[in-house]
Amino acid sequence: MTLLTRWGAALDPDAVLPEYPRPQLARDSYLNLNGRWEYAFADEEPAEYDGEIIVPFSPESPLSGVGRQLLPGETLWYRRTIALPDEFRPHGHRVLLHFGAVDQSCRVLIDGSEVGRHEGGYLPFSFDVTDALHDGSATLVVEVRDPSDAGDRGWGKQKLKRGGIWYTAQSGIWQTVWIECVPEVYVERLTLVPHLDESVAEVTVHADTDRRAHIEIRADGRVVANAEAVPGRAARIPIPDVRPWSPEDPFLYGVAVRLGDDRVDSYIGMRSFSVGLDADDVPRLELNGRPYFHAGILDQGYWPDGLYTAPSDEALVHDIATMKRLGFTMLRKHIKVEPLRWYHHCDRLGILVWQDMVNGGGPYRPEVVTAPAVSPLRLSDAKHNRFGRADPGGRARFREETRETIEHLRNVVSIAVWVPFNEGWGQFDAAAIAGEVKALDPTRTVDHASGWHDQGAGDLRSLHVYFRRFRVPRRDDPRVLVLSEYGGYNLRLDGHAFNDKDFGYKRYDSPERLGAAFARLHARQIVPAIPEGLSATVYTQLSDVEDELNGLLTYDREVCKLPERLVRSVTARLRLTSADGPPPPTR
Repeated sequence: MTLLTRWGAALDPDAVLPEYPRPQLARDSYLNLNGRWEYAFADEEPAEYDGEIIVPFSPESPLSGVGRQLLPGETLWYRRTIALPDEFRPHGHRVLLHFGAVDQSCRVLIDGSEVGRHEGGYLPFSFDVTDALHDGSATLVVEVRDPSDAGDRGWGKQKLKRGGIWYTAQSGIWQTVWIECVPEVYVERLTLVPHLDESVAEVTVHADTDRRAHIEIRADGRVVANAEAVPGRAARIPIPDVRPWSPEDPFLYGVAVRLGDDRVDSYIGMRSFSVGLDADDVPRLELNGRPYFHAGILDQGYWPDGLYTAPSDEALVHDIATMKRLGFTMLRKHIKVEPLRWYHHCDRLGILVWQDMVNGGGPYRPEVVTAPAVSPLRLSDAKHNRFGRADPGGRARFREETRETIEHLRNVVSIAVWVPFNEGWGQFDAAAIAGEVKALDPTRTVDHASGWHDQGAGDLRSLHVYFRRFRVPRRDDPRVLVLSEYGGYNLRLDGHAFNDKDFGYKRYDSPERLGAAFARLHARQIVPAIPEGLSATVYTQLSDVEDELNGLLTYDREVCKLPERLVRSVTARLRLTSADGPPPPTR
């Protein structure tokens, strides 16, 4: 039996994820191409397709209506017609075709002519298709291949042989497909950097012109600052009576940019992330110049009916808002890059994000990725072959995808920490990678090797503890101490489980026993560690995922396994025990 979420059960195939997909670079022009497409599995494009697929759900997902795995060596074809309304494309405008993400390599054709290709399954891309749309209508075809974990590009927690901590592999189009029209000269992207200590917003307009852009900063719809800027040059715009962004007060300034006939809307949050010493000379994570405890939870971003793709925007909001209501101040987005709307909701609702890079390489050796969970084994990641990273091309592709991920998410207000590697999965040269990440983005902190195989780099000493008691190590490391994974206590709730498997780190047979263990773990091990230097925690995890039954929520998001009052009391104690003291009141 297929496990559906309430949003998947209510899905309208003719109105799939209709929301504007790019909140920090928004235009009035928008034509959504989600919904009913044709699909086929074939070596060459077939004359007749196999049936209907609901985009952007992968063919492996129940909501796609297909239910078939794309295997290495196979080719998946998509087809649909597109027709631009007469008023959609003004004279002299260009037409851009956008894909939020396609896993993993694709070729795009319009009326049989190739308009572009893309490699990599997690990041957006677009093509100028103006010249291919002769009369505003055409047949769009997308050809997709995906080696999944048999390849060396980023594949995350997908496995063709799923089970345990590895999940169903998914393929093809899994984020919104859409079209926009832009003037001949247009804003290609923005770079937004807050300088809270100077009360300055730094805005860079990227465009292929030397024509000046006009920038307005707005607070509650009122213009509070403006500037003129040449594209490619940063404009430093002072903001009077600046209002800092925080989870307790997630205030966002509007940013409006005009460049010739083009206008885009965006936003910025005035905040800063740093590391500093508390009154006892203990290194702490800081938000806006003062210690701030990150009470986090691991967020895999998987759905039983949509796999990588949430069934609705409301479903994205549900996960974020529920964790915030439970008292968490941070989500660790685990080995996945979400659609931009997810980050937008974190920005506006007010919750910090630790962003993992998507692992690649492989195959992984158990003595590298599993044994350190129960032993003190710590290896040098200069031994590339041992870590599944013998191929220099694969290492170069990881560096490329890391740079692209940072550029893609640079403007996200809520991202506080970049996490290049997790538990040795495809890890290599982590100290050097940490330096590259810091050079690309000095405004955030870096957890270079979450879990084990610490190379002594980055800003954080990052521990995972599941099978032993957590103890604060001796204070001989200048980095901030974080417990970046722990817990994983599991409970099966029949009727809400994916299958009959039961994977977790400690099993309980009732909500009462689970709740007692959850409270005891924090009271005896976690809370006492905070005055000794612990500055962030990441509990495993937000929801069950397939075999894993260790979520606070069931996989279908219908049941919170613990009383909300209990979870809130624990997270409140984490925050109140920390060096930052009680959080300011919510406005």
